[in-house]
Amino acid sequence: MGLGGYQIAWAWLHKLRRVMALRDKTKLKGTVEVDETFIGGVRSGKKGRGAAGKVLVAVAAEVDGKGTGRIRLSVIPDATARSLHGFIRENVEKGSTVITDGWESYSGITTIGYAHQVADDVKNPVPRAHKAMSLLKRWLLGTHQGRIEKKYLQRYLDEFVFRFNRRRSGDRGKLFKTLLTLGVCGGVKTADLVAEANAEDPQLFPRKTGGI
Repeated sequence: MGLGGYQIAWAWLHKLRRVMALRDKTKLKGTVEVDETFIGGVRSGKKGRGAAGKVLVAVAAEVDGKGTGRIRLSVIPDATARSLHGFIRENVEKGSTVITDGWESYSGITTIGYAHQVADDVKNPVPRAHKAMSLLKRWLLGTHQGRIEKKYLQRYLDEFVFRFNRRRSGDRGKLFKTLLTLGVCGGVKTADLVAEANAEDPQLFPRKTGGI
């Protein structure tokens, strides 16, 4: 595309990912499956919800008949009730029915304004959420070869959510145009992205020194 270098391409892509997150603000509603998964390579040591060295991601998926409606994905610090309840509050409309597995941290959902249903199927309690997680991992490994830094993971999750929730869009051209317009006028400044990146990795956008 003649962007002139890696840094420019990086900034453009991350600006568009920020805009994608801004486009998905409406909460899920109706019946929603919720679960968590770890993102990261295979490592030795503790397994399950307490696994070390990986990033925990919460997923919520609307039940749409036998299919899946919209989804939400978010990096969470742990699988405690505080983190999971916070994710549900932020992404699911109150009054909705939340389906989960039997993990103890999901207990008490009814006290924060939701109907709670613990799935009977132990082997696959939340199939829509599991399918979304499977597609996410396949996308990260296929498109990005699994080489995504933890500090930027949420932006890639936002991109996946944007793509997934618009997978049935009949006008891809209009969608692309809207995304580009938001990238230019959406309030995400390139200078802010560069400053943030330099604060974490000074080598990504090295400052020029010397005279003109």
